[in-house]
Amino acid sequence: MDVLVDRFISDNDTTISHVLVDGQFMCFGLEDEYRAEKVMHETRIPAGRYAVRMRNQGSHDSQYRAQFPDIHRGMLHVRDVPGFEFILIHCGNTQADTSGCLLVGSGAVTDVGNMSISSSRSAYRKFYPTVIDAALDGDLWITYVDSDLGAS
Repeated sequence: MDVLVDRFISDNDTTISHVLVDGQFMCFGLEDEYRAEKVMHETRIPAGRYAVRMRNQGSHDSQYRAQFPDIHRGMLHVRDVPGFEFILIHCGNTQADTSGCLLVGSGAVTDVGNMSISSSRSAYRKFYPTVIDAALDGDLWITYVDSDLGAS
């Protein structure tokens, strides 16, 4: 199963994307901004294709077990990103809610200087069940494309 994160707009703090699963629009995504050189907790991961596997440790896993007891089977963990660790896919609405992770939302505000996503929990409840079996089977991949920079 393939997830595509098509980054279509960004400013000095935030990147907004369309998130597609097997070619079908699923939700919007939000990440930190692009930086040529990484700044800890302030830089989105590099464009590319990565495996998504499960992570069953850490505070996010504990929180999501409590918040989503009916669907949670572990955190979606974007693996083997050069220079980054513990990149997850989770809920949140603004750049302040991420440290390089991908946040998902049902709506997006793309006003430069004031970007955000909305209805993150409902988007997560839609996205997570769609991809979890593939992640558990070791067959979930995510590709990040930098359309906002004019390159892919």
